[in-house]
Formats: sequence, structure tokens, C-alpha cells
Amino acid sequence: MRTLDEVTEAYFRAHPEEIDDYLTEIFQDFAEDNDTGVLLASLRVIARVRGVSDMAAQIGMSRQGIQKALSDDGNPRLGNVTSMMKAMGYCLLPQKLPEPQSVSM
Repeated sequence: MRTLDEVTEAYFRAHPEEIDDYLTEIFQDFAEDNDTGVLLASLRVIARVRGVSDMAAQIGMSRQGIQKALSDDGNPRLGNVTSMMKAMGYCLLPQKLPEPQSVSM
């Protein structure tokens, strides 16, 4: 039986055009729930689809360093995440959050 990560990885290998929307969605979810584990797991899947070894060579980290940073127990520095995103062809951009709705009484 395959894991959810394996199924997701296979899907994105077959449908790479959907990675953009997926990354947008996982970062939006992270902005709402601040669940670092889910974000790292999702980035780990995309890193495997894009090629961890190639990414490692491009950003000057070891394959093991990337895998450790994106592991369940990982706590990557912002610079590492930025480098990994750049190697995958993306950048981190700020996005204004919606203003909270005030409640009238």
C-alpha cells in the first residue's frame, strides 16, 4: 500500500502543471493554521518531484541536509527555505492578509 506522500508525488510527476496552484494553496493554508509540519511535508513531496539531488547541487546543500530540513522534525532557516523555493523555480512573496471583519453591536 502506498502512502499519501507517494500518491501525491506520483500525481505531480504526471501533472507538473498543477504544482503552481498546489504551492499557492499550501502556503495559504500555512498562513491560516501555522502548521509547519504540513508545510514541510508538502514541500518535501515537491522537492522529490523536482529532484532533491539537483536541488542540493544548485543551492550548495547536501541531499541529506535538504531532507533533514524538510523532515517532520525539521526546522529550516528562512534562508534555506528561500534557496529551496528558488531551486524549484519559485520565490516567497508577501501577500496582504484580509482585514478582520469588525462586529457591529
